[in-house]
Amino acid sequence: MKNQTETNTFDAIVVGSGISGGWAAKELTEGGLKTLVLERGGQVEHVTGYTTAFLNPWDFKNRKHLTNEELEERPVQSSHCNATDKHFYVNDKEHPYIQVDPFKWIRGYQVGGRSLTWGRQSYRLSDLDFEANKKDGYGVDWPIRYADLAQWYDYVEDYVGISGSSESISHLPDGVFLPPIPMNAIEQHLKEKVKEHYSDRVIINGRVANLTQPKKGRGPCMYRNLCSRGCPFAGYFSSNSATLLDAQNTGNLTLRANSIVKEVLYDANTKRAIGIKIIDALSKQEHTFYAKLIFLNASAIATAAILLNSVSPSFPNGLGNSSQQVGHNLMDHIVNEGTYGTFDGLLDKYYEGRSPGTIYIPRFQNINKQTQIPDFVRGYGIQGKGERENWESKPTQGFGASLKTQLQTPGKWTVSLGGRGEVLPNYENKISLDTQNLDQWGLPLVKVHFKYGDNELAMMEHMTKSSEEILTKAGFKNVGSYRTSPPPGSAVHEMGTARMGNDPKTSVLNKYNQMHDVKNVFITDGSCMTSSACQNPSLTYMALTVRACRYAMEQFKSNKL
Repeated sequence: MKNQTETNTFDAIVVGSGISGGWAAKELTEGGLKTLVLERGGQVEHVTGYTTAFLNPWDFKNRKHLTNEELEERPVQSSHCNATDKHFYVNDKEHPYIQVDPFKWIRGYQVGGRSLTWGRQSYRLSDLDFEANKKDGYGVDWPIRYADLAQWYDYVEDYVGISGSSESISHLPDGVFLPPIPMNAIEQHLKEKVKEHYSDRVIINGRVANLTQPKKGRGPCMYRNLCSRGCPFAGYFSSNSATLLDAQNTGNLTLRANSIVKEVLYDANTKRAIGIKIIDALSKQEHTFYAKLIFLNASAIATAAILLNSVSPSFPNGLGNSSQQVGHNLMDHIVNEGTYGTFDGLLDKYYEGRSPGTIYIPRFQNINKQTQIPDFVRGYGIQGKGERENWESKPTQGFGASLKTQLQTPGKWTVSLGGRGEVLPNYENKISLDTQNLDQWGLPLVKVHFKYGDNELAMMEHMTKSSEEILTKAGFKNVGSYRTSPPPGSAVHEMGTARMGNDPKTSVLNKYNQMHDVKNVFITDGSCMTSSACQNPSLTYMALTVRACRYAMEQFKSNKL
């Protein structure tokens, strides 16, 4: 993938090369626009950049564990990485931020961003989600409904390759699916028991961006379950394996890595953004690039920080911030540490490979009058996985031949369940900039202010109890939960800091992800989300990006930008 800038003027600039930035690059270049993609991290070539993809546990000095020194350098990132994929996560010491309240900001600064390490769970939102703010009064109303996004969900799913099953669940719309990754014996058992004991919930195949059939030069998943190292077979979707390659093939893409965006430049006379000023991450020299169309896709926190740092006489509080909403309404998803149980039967059953597939229990709370929960509004879904204990996880005793036999014999079946719940928009949950504390490139540090409210805490308790009940009714033993509460940010679904809305006084973006205040700036990463729903959000980011790009190109070609 070429990294060059022979000119400083383009039709469009995209900031960020992660899941939404890759899509913006693909759509804009395929639409004929000369497009510059700015990525603050280094280059990662598809295939050759996945340096640990074929290494075995014994190839790592500490059997995949981080060293004490690495743990000290990565107090935040170490909860999500190990020696096999640490290079796809930032060094916290080199990239500090300020936690006014505990918040895990998990980051990957490289070409492809977190599309290399995402969990690949891909679920649509429905009108239950798009109408929630209006109905219960939290936040502001979404300016779109499911019908506005349905065709773009179709388009994205067909391109990405989502394995899953159609279930006709009204609040979890079906999509364009490849054949699902099959459930194993214990997952199928749990599905049958849930159907037997509950009328309000079901277990379905997880909808994941792992290919079960070849697709346009990408091979099917090899069941290695080493996805976070990068997949040389392109068995899961990433910017590197798909969108950026297609963008490059148009001849319209220029990709500049190691380019840290300092600010978006604004012209008060035209009331338009005119370009981007960057700092070269290696030389620390400043450069300026110009374009008539700008897409910000740096992630919810980074995009908000760029806007807040883009001050001018017209926008003294940050670009496009007349509403005073930029940086506010930060959301993630609540998660519990997990519920687990063991099962004594089915010992004659096993499975092949290491499946990346999961099971999913769609939201079953506060959907209608019959499912109302008095303790909280909105709801949660539950993700899970079943497997046999192996030599790494099962308890063993003895030595010599006895120990060897135990290690080679599969243990009991286990299932783990983890809830993902909606966080309400809250103006006080926000990011701000500390202009007194600067990073090594002279930019102000991000400060994160975030606390769960009573609604989130009640939901977290409910998801833990319901998960334990499900496993107990299904005949599992040793059922328990990790009772620690992971800090906000743990789901790595931060969103909401430049929300969409109908009213410019209470929102940053319109229904096309276009800034109310600056018509040639579009934001389609997690910043744009008006509410969080409980579904993993990446599929929605991608669909919103395509929709916004189509509108932006129409406006661009009509000289309306």
